[in-house]
Amino acid sequence: MRIHAITLGCQMSAADGAETLAALSRLGWQRTESRDDADAILMTTCAVRRHAEHRAISLIGSLREWKAHDPRRFLAVTGCVAQRLGRRLTQRFPHVDLVVGARSAARYPELLAAELEKRFGVAAPPLPGKENACPSRTARPCAPPSGGNHDASSPNGDATRYRASAFVTIMRGCDCACSYCVVPAVRGPEICRPPEEILAEVREKVAGGVREVTLLGQRVNAYACVRNGRRTDFADLLRLVDGIAGLRRLRFMSPHPGLCCERTAAAVRECRTVCPWVHLPVQSGCDRLLGVMRRGYTRAEFLRTVARLRRAVPGVVLSTDIIVGFPSETEEEFAQSLALLEELRPATAFCFKYSAREGTPAAALPDDVPPRVKEERLAATNAVVDRLTVAALRSQVGSVVEVLAESPTFGRTRTGFKVRWERPVAPGSLVQLRIGSATRRNLLGDIHEP
Repeated sequence: MRIHAITLGCQMSAADGAETLAALSRLGWQRTESRDDADAILMTTCAVRRHAEHRAISLIGSLREWKAHDPRRFLAVTGCVAQRLGRRLTQRFPHVDLVVGARSAARYPELLAAELEKRFGVAAPPLPGKENACPSRTARPCAPPSGGNHDASSPNGDATRYRASAFVTIMRGCDCACSYCVVPAVRGPEICRPPEEILAEVREKVAGGVREVTLLGQRVNAYACVRNGRRTDFADLLRLVDGIAGLRRLRFMSPHPGLCCERTAAAVRECRTVCPWVHLPVQSGCDRLLGVMRRGYTRAEFLRTVARLRRAVPGVVLSTDIIVGFPSETEEEFAQSLALLEELRPATAFCFKYSAREGTPAAALPDDVPPRVKEERLAATNAVVDRLTVAALRSQVGSVVEVLAESPTFGRTRTGFKVRWERPVAPGSLVQLRIGSATRRNLLGDIHEP
């Protein structure tokens, strides 16, 4: 049987889809890049922005003809849109066979395999127990590791023996109360996996050929788990993963600025595998808006966090997020965000127009920044970010850097810069490159042979 995957949204969505595909591959399902060849489609959706949700709904509608071609075909919709809309999806789209929300992400393989068994007669895989995680906010003891078989899989679902990097989910859900964000509603409260289980998964991925692992969580640095009377926090977990033989690089996404402590900064500096690149979302440079957004820090506090991180990790490269056009944002307050970018000088930033999400506190506010103004502010923000990115890239010209090859002629530095070169190497190789020039988005280099 053949399955086609459609994954929309963040790294968490990618990891959820990859884990499900890995479980199905153990049952003999083969992934196909063509939906026309597929007996089943797994769509993992994102609802963090209105555009992302509309895109998912449009794609679901477009699959009506695919299903009509052979009614035995199976369409499963999972993720945040599935959680938010629930039965409304099947009411609107009768061709959808299964809807499973993001709060059940850990059970995607079990639930999907059971339905596929009914349809196609393939057995469901053995899965970890449901009791092996604990809500971080209550610091309850974590249950023993499940002993489940975590297939070494990459973000796109292929076996890691063909890839050099992989995601590992360390926690699900979010306890933050940002006024604009739908994630806590669709993913639920924070639940952390036991450290033993995380370490076992990383070891298995490394044994399968993975060189680089990215630890994932909505607020990844909120990780905390108590087991046998011992508390493991995020800094502890970084050090534990860093000790795994064969792992060459360790990243994490996305930390909350209000939770960045000295212990974490020290772990980033001292661990051999932790890459000196941190994505630190600020969202706005205006204290009033940060308060309305319920971000839990001020502009000055954010900048002090950045200064502490830069002191602890010389040469660390930062990226961030910015929302423009938040309800009631004035021109002066928007200018404060641009000024913050100039002071922060991130290597890149992900910039978005505000869009109200149903059920969030911010959705009750008047969406009073006109669409045209939002577009203008987004364009101005992107122009600043583009200039800062070019400057960051040009600063690398002339240096010799270590690059992990993701393809024969493309890879990334430890600090997250994309690099291209001409002489092919084996994917997964760690190569030394001398950077000769930079484009607006990439570095260009040659293999360095001292």
